[in-house]
Amino acid sequence: MAQGSLICLGTGIMLGAHLDPLSRNYIAAADVVFVLMADALTEQWLLEMHPDARSLQPYYHQGPSRQHSYQLMVEAMLAEVAAGKKVVGAFYGHPGVFAWVPHQAVKQAQQQGYFSRMLPAISAEDCLYADLGIDPGRYGCQLYECSQFMFYQRTIDTAAYLILWQLGVAGDRSLARFATPGQYRQLLSDYLCRFYPPAHQVTLYEAASLPTQQARIEHLPLSELAQATVSGKTTLVIPPCSALQANTELLQQLAALDQTTDVSR
Repeated sequence: MAQGSLICLGTGIMLGAHLDPLSRNYIAAADVVFVLMADALTEQWLLEMHPDARSLQPYYHQGPSRQHSYQLMVEAMLAEVAAGKKVVGAFYGHPGVFAWVPHQAVKQAQQQGYFSRMLPAISAEDCLYADLGIDPGRYGCQLYECSQFMFYQRTIDTAAYLILWQLGVAGDRSLARFATPGQYRQLLSDYLCRFYPPAHQVTLYEAASLPTQQARIEHLPLSELAQATVSGKTTLVIPPCSALQANTELLQQLAALDQTTDVSR
């Protein structure tokens, strides 16, 4: 029997535009392709790329929680690997960003002795920087999954960007919901208003998934977050509200070090 293998790759965000040549080659050479996309049109496009392409969407309806559904997806892919097949898992965006299934599938396949790797791809974060004109190196960025941000204490740097992903399920503790109502975002807004002015302008962002679409870029006061329309693709972007503070002590130490070293080297 042939040795099975697993490649987890990403299709990027925009239909057809972000899938790189290497990923296309892996899809073409695969025995089985498992597909998990964020919208029906992109999924149908992927399913038509290979004669044995299978959607992972039905597994969402077979478990009491998303976590259970994710485990079923991993098991489905690994079963084909164990059968000696060359398996590809094609996932929306980057396969390693906010994606439990690809990480676990690759890890478990490697533990079982199979060749397995993950390929990089364009994520919503990459699109966000381009669409909003943000250079993460200028002020810095703090990025969190929205619910995780709410569940745990974090040190918020208001001189940097704060980016919260998956706003549509903010505060979900069940892992069974695909959306949470406005009251959950109100709790988030109230908490954020401890650090930012209520009138601070924030942005709701959704990357375009079709060439004919425009990215959603909606500005609103932080205090109005609960009333906003959101989806599973919505990201909350909070720009800095304070200035960078110089680290005087470390700057003095660096200046002293510069006096004793050759700065040209």
